[in-house]
Order: sequence, then structure tokens, then C-alpha cells
Amino acid sequence: MHYDYLLVGAGLFNAVICQHAIKAGKTCCVIDKRSHIAGNIYTEEIAGIQVHMYGAHIFHTSNQEVWEYINQFATFNNFINRVKANYNGKMYSLPFNMATFEALWGVKTPQEAEAIIEKQRAILQGRTPKNLEEQAIHLVGTDVYHTLIEGYTQKQWNRPCNQLPAFIIQRLPLRFTYNDNYFNDSYQGIPIGGYTKMIAKMLHGATILCNTDYFDFIQQTQDTFSKIIFTGKIDEFFHYRLGKLEYRSLHFETEILDIPDYQGNAVINYTSYDVPYTRIIEHKHFEFGTQPKTVISKEYPADYTDGKEAYYPINDDKNNALYIAYTKLKELYPNIIFGGRLGAYKYYDMDKIIASAFEVCKNEKLR
Repeated sequence: MHYDYLLVGAGLFNAVICQHAIKAGKTCCVIDKRSHIAGNIYTEEIAGIQVHMYGAHIFHTSNQEVWEYINQFATFNNFINRVKANYNGKMYSLPFNMATFEALWGVKTPQEAEAIIEKQRAILQGRTPKNLEEQAIHLVGTDVYHTLIEGYTQKQWNRPCNQLPAFIIQRLPLRFTYNDNYFNDSYQGIPIGGYTKMIAKMLHGATILCNTDYFDFIQQTQDTFSKIIFTGKIDEFFHYRLGKLEYRSLHFETEILDIPDYQGNAVINYTSYDVPYTRIIEHKHFEFGTQPKTVISKEYPADYTDGKEAYYPINDDKNNALYIAYTKLKELYPNIIFGGRLGAYKYYDMDKIIASAFEVCKNEKLR
């Protein structure tokens, strides 16, 4: 059979393109090496609870076009992400706001908090930050850095903060109000019934093949494709001929607990380096669940090796230069489009993934 598009990866990026292509009368075959659709936003029902199997995904955007588009495929609740942080047993509010500063220093006014941060950043003596540690202190002072950033970040990247580039935290949310909404975006929520159902609606009309590796499939299939949209690792596509790009991975331990509530919040970060996981997610709170049981996931950062999931690109100078070198090889394959976080070697929020897929659709005359 001939298809207009082979979409490699059944995540959000390709779901947007597939939906536009099907609507435009094109034929699509979607393959994914995993046993399910929806990529990293895959949700699975456990004990009556929609569990985010690859970590917490809260949809948020200020892009009205994106918001109106995605609402065609799901009804979103009004979940607001209010993250808490546990440091050595004491709870703090995230992002950094007056509740955080009050818990740290007992201050009651923005002026008091600003004065403390200004005094603490003086340790840098006015010099331009050269690494993540100095950048964090420049932005939020030493106390916030040591309590809520240092251990968490070191766990996340498996290296000391003074060995990480400053650009990783060019900006940190810092509010001198009691607003604890983690995001500043106009629209926020969770699709009622989970992301998997939403993606299934977007892929409706396509041929879908899970448990299908692209490299085996393309060797064996008798089908033909006018275009291929590839959302796997760009270096793997080119058989690592220029070298391997680096990533960080994650490991999740998910438990069903025979209690109605474990931590009273959807997401709690653990910022001490002594705690091996970075956060605990309690999934029922994403949909305000009242089930008699609860499901939690502990999220552990991990080194990336072959066979693991690649979650976070390590966008330092070396890796970015290697990615640019790989993009030049794309000219050899004019009928292949690379996208998504692995194809573009870039971490995307969900709304940015949709916006980038819109651009592909426009270029393909599908939108």
C-alpha cells in the first residue's frame, strides 16, 4: 500500500500532524516501538486513576490557537499546578514566592525578602555568573539555592552545580507575592480521562502499528511513503556516524496504596541530595479523585544508556554542535522531516510541541 505519510512515533507531535493530514484527505501510517500510543504523555488507568506513566504532564499555554485546537480532542479540567518542596522534612512552596520566603526567613513583606536576596547575591561581587551555581545565587540568593535548587539539580544532572552551564537556569520564577500557581500561562488543565484517549482521537483514521521499530520496519515493509516524519533520535537515524548525542534518563517506581490520600498534593519535590528521587507524583490529584486507593510514582533521575528512554537532551556546547552537524545530513533526505524532542534535540513543553507541529503542517500545505 502507498501512504502519503509514515509517522515514526505516536506522541503528541505526530498526532497533530496526523490529524491535519487525515483531515486533508491524506493517508497515514503511524508506528511506535513502544506497546502503546501517546509517547511520554501516555496515561494508563490503574485502580480507577489515570496514571501519568512517564512523569507528570500538566498542559499549560498562553497560545490561544494551541488551546482552542487541543480542546477539540479532550475536555480539560481546571487543575492548577501548585508544587510543594520537601527539604529535610520541612515543606516549602514552589515556585519561589512569599510563602517560600516566609518559611525560610519569617519575612512578611516583599521588601524584606528582596533585601535578603540582594544581600546574599553580593557574595558574587558583581561578576557575571559562570556556572549554574553562580547563576542561581545571582537570581535567588544563597538560602533558596542551597535549600531548593542545589540538591535537586545535582540529582537531575548527576554532577555538581558548579560544573553545569549557567544557561540551564537563565531564569527562575521569582515572585514577591503569595501566588503559588506554578505556571503563568492563561490556560492550564488536565484532559479528563487521560492523555491517551486524547491522542487516540487525534490519530483516528490512520493505520497504527505499536511494538514496531522503524529500522526493522523500513527494511521489511513492502509499503511506500511519500514523506516520513521522524521523531526518534536524530543521531540514531544516521546510525551515529558523527557520534552519539547525550541525554539524561528517568526511572519510575509506581505503587498502589490502600489509602485514600498519600501526600495531599499532586507533585512534591524532594530537594535534598540525600533523597534519591526528585519528586513524588500522586496521580489522583490531577483529576481531583476520590477513589478509596491512591497511586504514587517516585521519579529517579538516571544516566542514559542504550535501551533506556532518552528524556532530557544535554544541550551543552559539545552536544549542540554535534546536533547541528547532524542537521546538515538532513539535506541528503529531502522527504524526511525530523521533529519532536528527540528529532530536534530539544526539550519542549506540550504547547510548544503543538506549535512546532503546526509549522510542519503549514509547510506541508495541511493547514
